[in-house]
Amino acid sequence: MQGDTTTTFAGALAAFYHRIPVAHVEAGLRTENIYSPWPEEVNRRLVTHIADLHFAPTARARDNLLREGVGRDRILVTGNTGIDALLWVSALADDRPGLRSRFEAILPAHFSGKRLILMTGHRRESFDGGLERISRAMVRIALRPDVAIVFPAHRNPNVRRAIEPLHGRENILLVEPVNYPELVFLLKRCHFVVTDSGGIQEEAPSFGKPVLITRDTTERPEAMELGLARLVATDEHRLFHEMSALLDDPDAYSRMSRAANPYGDGHASNRIADRLISEAAD
Repeated sequence: MQGDTTTTFAGALAAFYHRIPVAHVEAGLRTENIYSPWPEEVNRRLVTHIADLHFAPTARARDNLLREGVGRDRILVTGNTGIDALLWVSALADDRPGLRSRFEAILPAHFSGKRLILMTGHRRESFDGGLERISRAMVRIALRPDVAIVFPAHRNPNVRRAIEPLHGRENILLVEPVNYPELVFLLKRCHFVVTDSGGIQEEAPSFGKPVLITRDTTERPEAMELGLARLVATDEHRLFHEMSALLDDPDAYSRMSRAANPYGDGHASNRIADRLISEAAD
């Protein structure tokens, strides 16, 4: 099972009912707040109690599992399989100029020469006004002539309503959800990222892109500890201030834009496969 979605928990529970062993990929992520993110924090904790093997992406995730009583012999630190996919797709796009040209066509001509901010937002805990506050900050920063924003908008109606302030703005492009190669292109093309996505928190550091995390908590603190990401919650003024600093202060940007990724080296899948083969042989 992969990750912390409700389908992951349901799949693990179904496997338990049928006495099928469960291996949990991306195991051990924790915020220590069962309501943030909701319901993912509880989903992954429940899967931990069912899983036979725990493939932790980082040493911190392994330590979380050890504190919860999981046996060390059942844990393997692998990195995250998402980074495997990211690096593979990135290399594929680099080798195919036709793909790059197709992706470039996503962006309007008047975005040329502007510093691109990639924005995503979809978390349920931001439906009580958080997304509206984030949107107001994005509208303010988009008034700058040197900035353009791309937001692949989640199809959840709550998201669509909350981002109404973004509509009709010259420097803001709202698009339907993009496919993964297009997302990788936008990550590589952007100046920095504003997101509440766990996956993007992991992916952006591979390309040296600073991340402003629009959440109250994160289960991925490693990038923050390295100075590559910053938790800004959904405060309109703080988000605007942090974005302005990354645009106006070269030193602040340089400190957050080192290409370093604590979440994987592109070989997580191989490590997982090797362990599963070893388990099957025993």
